[in-house]
Amino acid sequence: MLDRVKNYIIDSEFRLTLYIDMIHIINYTKIISLEETKIIIRSLTKRVVITGEKLHLSRLLEEEILIKGNIKNIEVENV
Repeated sequence: MLDRVKNYIIDSEFRLTLYIDMIHIINYTKIISLEETKIIIRSLTKRVVITGEKLHLSRLLEEEILIKGNIKNIEVENV
C-alpha cells in the first residue's frame, strides 16, 4: 500500500494533454527545439514534435510546460 501512495505522490510518468488551443506536458526532460512553427520536446521514452503557428511557451515549470498557439500537428515517437 505504501508503494502505491508513493507512486501517486511521486508521479514520473510522461503525460501529454491536448486542449483546443494548447498542450500541457508533464515529466519531460528537455526542450530540443523552440520555434514559432515547431517545438520539439524529449522525455526519457518519447520525442514529441508539435507544429503549427504562433507557438509559444505559456508556462514553464520544472518538468512541466504549457504550449499555446495554433496547433496543426503532433507527432509522438518512442525513443
